[in-house]
Amino acid sequence: MTDALREAIARELTGARQRTALLTDSVDEADLVRQHSPLMSPLVWDLAHIANQEELWLLREVGGREPLHPEIDPLYDAFEHPRSERPTLPLLPPAQARAYGHEVRGRVLDLLERARFGGTRLLGDGFAFGMIAQHEVQHDETMLITHQVRAGAPVLAAAAPGPAPADVLRLPSEVLVPGGPFTMGTSAEPWALDNERPAHTVDVAPFFLDTTPVTCGAYAEFIADGGYDDPRWWTAAGWDHRQRAGLSAPLYWTRNGEQWVRRTFGQLEPVRREEPVLHVCWYEADAYARWAGRRLPTEAEWEKAARFDPVSGRSRRYPWGDAEPEAAHANLGQQFLRPAPAGSYPAGTAPCGARQLIGDVWEWTSSDFGPYPGFTAWPYREYSEVFFGPEYKVLRGGSFGVSSVACRSTFRNWDYPIRRQIFSGFRTARSAVAETA
Repeated sequence: MTDALREAIARELTGARQRTALLTDSVDEADLVRQHSPLMSPLVWDLAHIANQEELWLLREVGGREPLHPEIDPLYDAFEHPRSERPTLPLLPPAQARAYGHEVRGRVLDLLERARFGGTRLLGDGFAFGMIAQHEVQHDETMLITHQVRAGAPVLAAAAPGPAPADVLRLPSEVLVPGGPFTMGTSAEPWALDNERPAHTVDVAPFFLDTTPVTCGAYAEFIADGGYDDPRWWTAAGWDHRQRAGLSAPLYWTRNGEQWVRRTFGQLEPVRREEPVLHVCWYEADAYARWAGRRLPTEAEWEKAARFDPVSGRSRRYPWGDAEPEAAHANLGQQFLRPAPAGSYPAGTAPCGARQLIGDVWEWTSSDFGPYPGFTAWPYREYSEVFFGPEYKVLRGGSFGVSSVACRSTFRNWDYPIRRQIFSGFRTARSAVAETA
């Protein structure tokens, strides 16, 4: 078991670093040090920050090593310097940032060979190593967002997802999720982060949920019907933001005559009506749901739809079961640089019949980000606790930009309701009357 765990950790760390290298080696030095948006760090900051967190937690905390370069710790503390200020810091140049990451990783792999997975909570089940692997792939997704934000010629390429499966036209528009209690969160997932813990029982009333995420074609109908110009569909805060920000379509969409086009990683292309809509903020998702006579699902509703198996009465790790994600289950890990058509991945279907609950697009929920009953911050407050509150909304399910190690049915993401640069979409819900349960 120890050898298998060691191999799994090495595989996750290596895979994450390969993606980090691709995202940073694909641009020149000027692009690496440039800030492409005040919402995003320069790529060179992410590169050294990844290494610095790995050193802090694995070499120093677990391995007991002396700091390699203690003078740079403040530069790569995400809470000490907001993103907008990071280009002004004396950051490591690209060559030094790469050398630092290479040195840290080499020592970490040596440490992994000797590690005993027990004795402390950090080492139990290899948690500290898993936490660092998740941290790096989360930054890989952040760096992919920076690639989408950046102007200039395309530097990334990937195959396109296949067409929607043959049965997509026969799918119902919505599925019924039965009412009753289910286990939300986890106390058993070895690499689960603190905000996913502990497992607890939640009673959810029966509801209907969209079978797939809302598509670009459906969202275009909302636009064509004047959805952005009618305050009836917006909360007061949403309408105020829509006016101040001048929102009129998803981010990166523009009109070309009668056709919607969008910019995707430096290329201009027609909007694909069959794909889940992408780059919408919470306010836009909420307004669409109201226009459609529906609402956004709560976080508990989303998780029940994704995990609950009414036959066994238990909550699964993933919609399809407990097995780790494979290519047939979900669009993850930047293998494609776009969502797959709505209705794809029938092998990943949840017991309720919903598809694409994992991968493709992060899905906005109606819930504020907060702690579960019995929450304990660990191993540091700054991962979750400092973000709890009504100013953040929860997103679920992952996107094509995140790897499976940081994407499971209990994984929680969160952001401000105005954010659109992230790979965010949504699906809608409606309450069911009791007799349909």
